[in-house]
Amino acid sequence: MRIATYNVNGINARLPVLLKWLEETKPDVACFQELKAPDEKIPKQEIENAGYTAIWHGQKRWNGVAILAKNGLEIEETGRGLAGEPEDEQSRYIEAVINDTTIGCLYLPNGNPAPGPKLDYKMRWLQRLSKRAKELLDSDVAVVLTGDYNVIPTEKDVYKPER
Repeated sequence: MRIATYNVNGINARLPVLLKWLEETKPDVACFQELKAPDEKIPKQEIENAGYTAIWHGQKRWNGVAILAKNGLEIEETGRGLAGEPEDEQSRYIEAVINDTTIGCLYLPNGNPAPGPKLDYKMRWLQRLSKRAKELLDSDVAVVLTGDYNVIPTEKDVYKPER
């Protein structure tokens, strides 16, 4: 199974590019981050016309994640969001089973500026993701956790390191 991930940076603004990418690359499964659209604004018909079934956890502004499965593959949603912080309303994680493989699509918070509340949130989010990853690994099923991890290990990995 060919699985791809793509930070779309606005699914509606980038829809023509996204549809071209799907046509050219033909992944069996595509995981999208940064949809920047609430659920009712997701271009469901265009995605279906491109030959995919989709589940999504949309949100206006910066967040939102989706998993697409090529027609013919069954997709069963198994989770939205991560446990452990009930007041968290950010759409950053969605999970599904496709062909006996659990796929988690994530859009990790960037944590800037640091130190501060955004970094604190990111670190809590990582702890919640680690807990979910352990649960999945302990369940002895095939697992793929993919997406935009927003990890910057060196200065060359960021646009303006002085910030």
